[in-house]
Amino acid sequence: MGLLLRFLYLFPLNSINYNFLLHAHSHVAMLGWVYLIIYVLIVHFFIPKEKRKKPIYNQLFWVSEFSVIGMMIAFPIQGYALFSIIFSTLHILVSYIFCWLVWKDCSKEKSSQKLLLTAVLFMFFSTFGVWCLGPALSIQGKHSAFYQIAIQFFLHFQFNGWFIIAVLALFLKQFKKPFDKKYFNRFLYLLIVSIFLTFAFPVSWYISNAFLKWINCIGVILQMTAFVSFYKMLKPQIYSFKENLNLTVKMAYGLALSSLFLKVTFQLLVLFPNLAEASHQIRNFIIGFIHLTTLGIITGFLFGILIQNKLLSNQSYWLRLGIIFFFLGYLMTEVLLFLQGGFLYFNKGIFSKYYESIFGTSIFIAAGLLLILMSVIKTKKQESIN
Repeated sequence: MGLLLRFLYLFPLNSINYNFLLHAHSHVAMLGWVYLIIYVLIVHFFIPKEKRKKPIYNQLFWVSEFSVIGMMIAFPIQGYALFSIIFSTLHILVSYIFCWLVWKDCSKEKSSQKLLLTAVLFMFFSTFGVWCLGPALSIQGKHSAFYQIAIQFFLHFQFNGWFIIAVLALFLKQFKKPFDKKYFNRFLYLLIVSIFLTFAFPVSWYISNAFLKWINCIGVILQMTAFVSFYKMLKPQIYSFKENLNLTVKMAYGLALSSLFLKVTFQLLVLFPNLAEASHQIRNFIIGFIHLTTLGIITGFLFGILIQNKLLSNQSYWLRLGIIFFFLGYLMTEVLLFLQGGFLYFNKGIFSKYYESIFGTSIFIAAGLLLILMSVIKTKKQESIN
């Protein structure tokens, strides 16, 4: 779907509504890929064996899958309308049951488990923004500040609260030794506070108030301090941890951690008023930042965890090639997005062959995923034969 969106810039098709397809792309990426794989990994790593055998976990997974397929079909056809809203609502209600099950069945003793439960609370909290969309639409309309802030509320706490904290919890679960409690608690509490305070930044796009900028400034500094504590917490174990990883896993984790560092850096940069304005107005910067989070941080950690634990076969040539293609496509498209954003920021217009280049490099992402899928299918066939 993402590849098709970039194809439409080169060859517009009247039969395809770009905005409807964009909604489908974002929902399927967030809920079809990120949510479902985090769901599976949480059950695999955090739910005790005797409890994960409950039929409810399997049933919830397939109801979630059904709702995503419904959105995948409905959004390109009708955008936000009856059926897409029904499937989206179903997904939220199912996610509430999952939140309750995780809270009930997961132990609360270790650092990674505390981090996971924090992520689950943020997932529940983020959906308040969705429930505000109806009243906002009926009272003030789609273009009102209330409606736009409700959307940003959902996205901010989904990405920064639920998704990122969940993948960090899964990452920490891969370490065998306990972490220093002082550094972990400092990291966790500063991160939670920073997530709430940095919500002031998207709010400032719709409400002009200097106080919001100061709140965001404090939030960004606290976030940076939180990740300094995160680094100090990991430092005593990082070298022994790396020794047991193969090259593909190191590449995935390396890219995820580098992308996380860039995310924190970019959020520091937007403390400058001119860059803050540009980050909202220049679409290339917005898309680049979203992909930095979803493809770089979240997917990087997820691929690393899957391969490290042999949930994806690290012996497969096709898998390794697919991972290389995917990350190569990610890096090239990010460079192009931010480069074009820089051109627009300095009033240089669109550089030559930009749309052709971004489409061409995006093919690597789609090709990489196809190779990974092919590797999974081949591995399944071999297992069934054996």
